[in-house]
Amino acid sequence: MKNPRFLFILIFLMAAIAAYIDIPKIQLFGKTLSHPKINIGLLQRDLEPKLGLDLSGGVQLVLSADMADISPDDRDNALQSAKEIVENRVNSLGVAEPVVQSAKTQDQYRLIVEIPGIDDIDQALATVRKTAHLEFRTVKQATLEATTEALPQDFEASGLTGADLTRALAEPSNDPQNPGYVVSLEFNSDGAKKLEEITQNNFQKPMAMFLDDEPISWPPPVIQAVISDGKAQITGNFTADEARQLAIQLNAGALPVSLKIESQSRVGPTIGQVTIEKSILAAAIGIASVAVFMILYYRLLGLFAVVALFIYTLLVFAIFKLIPVTLTLAGIAGFILSIGMAVDANILIFERMKEEKRWGKEKLESFFAGFERAWSSIRDSNVSSLITCAILFNFGTGPIRGFALTLAIGILVSMFSAIIVTRTLLRVFWVGKT
Repeated sequence: MKNPRFLFILIFLMAAIAAYIDIPKIQLFGKTLSHPKINIGLLQRDLEPKLGLDLSGGVQLVLSADMADISPDDRDNALQSAKEIVENRVNSLGVAEPVVQSAKTQDQYRLIVEIPGIDDIDQALATVRKTAHLEFRTVKQATLEATTEALPQDFEASGLTGADLTRALAEPSNDPQNPGYVVSLEFNSDGAKKLEEITQNNFQKPMAMFLDDEPISWPPPVIQAVISDGKAQITGNFTADEARQLAIQLNAGALPVSLKIESQSRVGPTIGQVTIEKSILAAAIGIASVAVFMILYYRLLGLFAVVALFIYTLLVFAIFKLIPVTLTLAGIAGFILSIGMAVDANILIFERMKEEKRWGKEKLESFFAGFERAWSSIRDSNVSSLITCAILFNFGTGPIRGFALTLAIGILVSMFSAIIVTRTLLRVFWVGKT
């Protein structure tokens, strides 16, 4: 961009908006000023920080699963399906990182659910204990002609529900034309009759599956044959994990597992207040130490880096509140680690600029060369870190996923901070308009 001042104004506006989002709840002149709120169409946020169980505590529910109507061979799958659907429902309440554990004895099947940062316990109770509702829907003929681009609202009830499905099973495909894994479905006698009629009337058209009114396995599978024996297969080059996940979701609506509340209690934070205060103090000391070092060593350049770091912190915390991200101690550690990576990018740029000046280049030339030649190192180190974050998030659970998520967000914003914010500040206030 030839005029960096316009970009500087945009950065200033972004920082101002982020600062507004980051405003904490404070006492002013005897009145409590609460967190700001956003209410724009579908985007509705109270912008209050979401804290995990280890920092703020939450609610613990112990649920017993009624297995009276389920055969002994299917009870383990039923408990796993119930666990999966409860996790999805708890996340729909606007919280994150719930802890859902299954506990099984000889005759008892239980779920232990811990939900951080929730005030409406009645809503949580009503949500987690209801039986999952599975429904197969066909495309609306009156409203849709091109079924290849069907949307969820373009489907209507077909009469085939989870009550008609006996079980869903993920297994390797035997068809060379459809490699990978498939999900095999078995319907009862009533379901077989409904399925035959549906496949006759909707041949070569999509049939969507909805669990608790939410579509699963989208885009929906297309009916490829008339099925009269009550046995169907869902193909789609699934991996083993994808097929297993889909089977769990289908079984959640097929197996009539009702959950009964055995006990409910509030749980306190697993980390004491003193530990939290010491962690915050350590983070503040670390950030201040980095800022002092940058200013003492790089002088004016270091001051610009500290300003960029301040803007970076505002932006990251605002993103955490907008998503929202539930902050655990591990998540905060990921955020602090990303601050160090943001400073590291500035150091690479400044050192490269110093080398260019030692080689006899003018101030302006060294500025552009420093950013250009440091970019490859910054890019490669951050991409490798993002790959690690993706692995941790995909295979980790609970606090590990929180650490990976906050670190990944921090890395992405740090690249913006180092390459855009710092560069713009230097062009406006250090090298002048170019």
